[in-house]
Amino acid sequence: MAAKGKLIKPHGSDELNPLFVYDSAKNEALQKEAAGLASIVVSSATAANAVMLGGGYFNPLTGYMNKADALSVAKTMKTTSGLFWPVPILNLVKDAGSIKAGDRIALKDPNVDGNPVLAVMEVKAVEEFSDEDMAMMSENVYRPNHKEAHPGVDAFNAQGKVCLSGPIQVLNFSYFQEEFPDTFRTAVEIRNEIAERGWKKVVAFQTRNPMHLAHEELCHMAMDRLGCDGLVIHMLLGKLKKGDIPAPVRDAAIRKMVELYFPKNSAMVTGYGFDMLYAGPREGVLHAIFRQNMGATHFIVGRDHAGVGDHYGPFDAQIIFDKEVPKGALLIEIFKADHTAYSKKLNKVMMMCEAPDHTKEDFVLLSGTKVREMLGKGIAPPKEFSRPEVAEILIKYYQSLEK
Repeated sequence: MAAKGKLIKPHGSDELNPLFVYDSAKNEALQKEAAGLASIVVSSATAANAVMLGGGYFNPLTGYMNKADALSVAKTMKTTSGLFWPVPILNLVKDAGSIKAGDRIALKDPNVDGNPVLAVMEVKAVEEFSDEDMAMMSENVYRPNHKEAHPGVDAFNAQGKVCLSGPIQVLNFSYFQEEFPDTFRTAVEIRNEIAERGWKKVVAFQTRNPMHLAHEELCHMAMDRLGCDGLVIHMLLGKLKKGDIPAPVRDAAIRKMVELYFPKNSAMVTGYGFDMLYAGPREGVLHAIFRQNMGATHFIVGRDHAGVGDHYGPFDAQIIFDKEVPKGALLIEIFKADHTAYSKKLNKVMMMCEAPDHTKEDFVLLSGTKVREMLGKGIAPPKEFSRPEVAEILIKYYQSLEK
């Protein structure tokens, strides 16, 4: 737990070590050097890893993992040096061409027109994973049920099997700073703001969707029960799956909710540049690590956290912290949440597990499909489900799709 007056320590080191080159002269010199280096346009996942490394979220990593570390992390959640880490952080390509160990190369951004240089990498090794290696990593990290396709596994395997490892120096934050200037924040910036606000106990909430009343009340519940003086709503701004609401719309809806329903100086609305892995429990642990790196002391892990389809049990992302995360591996603490919904009996939002005398009929429950249908028709969901001001923003978005 963080000492009074002092922020929680980052994962794996005493100080945060962001890989972004903040010195403008050095950054410019590296940009010039990059123009003369061999270059590759990396995958979206590799680019997202660079953005997270640049912002200090993946502290204490200094770059992309080599084959031995990636396999060790997939099998044991530890690197070969013993650092606790749940997911391989890789630069995978289909073909490395003439790139070899010892080369300095430019990593180009696949998500920005013209593919500008995102980072300069010192290649320590060029190695190839076997089909068995890829299958083992897919199995251990994503834990698919094999009854349905898994978007995370598909995206992972589509990148290629050649692994380029080594330290990187990050030169920009891809499209995130430009497209989300009010929301995108690095772990460094969030840490600084937490310190400036004088918060001691801080709970983080992960979202890739707009927040309805149940989410809002869950955040209030966590803050009250933990005695927190700050909440960081931390939005995923990277690639999502088809049908998800775009980040600017989510951002507007969440800001409106915070403005109207949270006390002043109690909540920060921020976002981070990463693609969703949909890796369920393992991704839940990764989420906790980078929330510790940004200065949160607590992290809300809800039902089916980072899940997709029917690949995981509803509480697998909570169970992993009890069963597989070694004691003392993380300083951040987990706030375990059940599905929350409005109780018609008690006239308030409850965690379902805390209302044993209720049946499903006693709660206001609407499926995502039903909510989208209502919003598309210009009908606001009931006030027990969504704040009217939030619904208004979402109605405008869904009606714009009809045109």
